[in-house]
Formats: sequence, C-alpha cells, structure tokens
Amino acid sequence: MYQVYQHWDQLKVCVVGRAYNPEQFAWIKNTKTRSYFEQLAIETEEDFQDLINKLHFFDVRTLRPNLPLDLYAKPPVAVRDHCVMIGNTFYSDIETYDFNYFFHNVKEENKIWLDSADQLEDARLIELHEQYKTKLYNNGYQHILQEIKDQGNKIKTFVDPHLTGPMITRIGRDLYVGTYEENGDYSLLREKLDKEFPNYRVHVIDTGGHSDGTFCPVTPGLIISHWDMPTYQDSFPDWEVLYLPKPEPTFQGKKWWMPGAETKDVVDTVEKYMNGWVGNITETVFDVNMLIINQNNVIMIAHNETVIDKLAEYGVTAHVVPFRHRWFWDGGIHCITNDLHREGTMQDYFSGRSK
Repeated sequence: MYQVYQHWDQLKVCVVGRAYNPEQFAWIKNTKTRSYFEQLAIETEEDFQDLINKLHFFDVRTLRPNLPLDLYAKPPVAVRDHCVMIGNTFYSDIETYDFNYFFHNVKEENKIWLDSADQLEDARLIELHEQYKTKLYNNGYQHILQEIKDQGNKIKTFVDPHLTGPMITRIGRDLYVGTYEENGDYSLLREKLDKEFPNYRVHVIDTGGHSDGTFCPVTPGLIISHWDMPTYQDSFPDWEVLYLPKPEPTFQGKKWWMPGAETKDVVDTVEKYMNGWVGNITETVFDVNMLIINQNNVIMIAHNETVIDKLAEYGVTAHVVPFRHRWFWDGGIHCITNDLHREGTMQDYFSGRSK
C-alpha cells in the first residue's frame, strides 16, 4: 500500500507532470507566435526529462499523466494541484474538478474560451464540455488512479472544496493546512479537518496561497521560508527558519512570463486562450518550492547559494535541475511532482503537544 507520512522520508514513487507536444499548437496562425509556443513545449519536456533522470538516479519510480491530442485544456503540468497522499489515503478532485477549456471550430471557426460550464450557451457545448472532462480523466489520470487502487489505497475527495494538494504539509502526526486569506475565520474548516483526521493534530495557518510556495520544512529542525509567520514559534518550536526575500516580478505587470516572447500577438494569445493556464507568479517563491528525496537530498530549480549552504549545515545536498518556463506554468519542482509513496511510518516530532 502506498503511503506518505513525512515528506522527507525516502521517496519511492512519484508523479511528474506533462505539457503539450509542439504539434498541439498548430492551430496558432501567426508563425512567429506559434514558434514561441512550440519552443515552450520542447523545452518544458526537456526539463521534465532532466527531472525524471534525477529521480531515477535515486531509484524513484515515476508515473506521468497522459494528454489526449485532441484535448485543448490546461495540461497537467502542476500535478500536485488536485491531489495528495495523506497517510495511506489519496485525496483527489481529479474526477470532479471543473477544468478550464477552449474549443476549436465550435462557433465561427474560432476557439472559444470557457472558464466553466456556466458559460456554455447550448446543449451541444455542454455535451462537448463533459466529453473533454471525461477525456482528461479517463485518458489522462485513470491509469494513475487505478494503480493507487490496486495498491489497496482508498481514494477520497477533499473534505472542503477550497483545499488543494499544495496547501497541505505532512509532518508525522501534524498536518499543516494553508489558506488563501489572512486572518480568516476557519472554524468550520478546522471542524471538518479534525473530523476527517482524528489521528492527526491539524493546524490551519495563514499562508496567503499554496503553502509549498511559502515555506518548506526540509528536514527536522529546519524550515526555508519567505514569510515571517508568527505561527512558526508555536508550530515549530526551536526549529531554525531561514528567511528568503520575496522577489518582485518585473514582467510588465503580467502574471506570467515567457523569455523573449514579449510580442503583442503572444500576449494576446495567452490572454485570450490560455488565461486559465497561467497562475499568479507572485504567490510562489521557487527557492522554497523544492522536492525532498530523503533527509539527505533535495531537488530544487534555483541555484541559491544561501539555501544550498544552509542545507549543507544540516547534512542535506541540493540537486539543481532546470525548469526554464516556471514563470509561465507558475510552478516549481514541488508543484510539478506528486509523491505517491514514501518509506517510513508516522512519527511524532512534537510529542508533548496535545493539539
């Protein structure tokens, strides 16, 4: 049975994301614009392969979602967004998530961007929307979900529709659940979580977005963070916190960036057809967003000497791999991977704590 109790236990099985092939951008009429996206696809897959090779070096088995060639939706690059293994239960919204789509040749020979099924105007479009959701689930993730079931794991939906995989940090008996709002009233969420996880101590913390873009407990005793949260002293007493400055993107106010692709047609293409693909890059600090292989090795995408030196003090080696288009896909190494199985059993790092 697959399991994850601490995210620094030895990694054994991991999902790695997938983007489009270059051929899937053939619909873009402007030759120069199309070449940018074709290069984006090529380089993204090259970087995925570098990551996969590094994981295989550490004897980590990798799985990848498929991508139907006739599916025009946000590709499954950030595979952590919709699922997470907590203990030996896999929480997922893959089957129910309302994916964003645009369709080709539905009306006036143009692609039509649809944020949700609510914008569909007739029965045919609703039918197409459901067909595409089914394609992504059946052809994209089904083999991964089936493997998890074959291992004997339960698959459940999240206890709250606002929860996602990147918001949950697993440290033995302690689960840390991030939020999108600061100083909100999360009493109902706490109640749901306490009921769902009676064997855990659940902590709801204000992270202003995905927790894995805010802080990373790398190994017992050390946290890398860009946010000086007062809760660190309560949640992680006596742990050292290395604070990193949060860089301010200079991408002309846009929430995405493709190096060298600042033409009006590229910008218009993204804004019209891919606005639901790109995220808010100000939410994530990629020096924090790292994948832990075990207590002695981590993978990161930014060569930050401050982080690398601090990790070395704790006996942790940083392995840097490229992810050149992280500013477009809005994802770091932790975002584009999903740990399905790690060795180890549940530990209690704060045994004197009641809740």
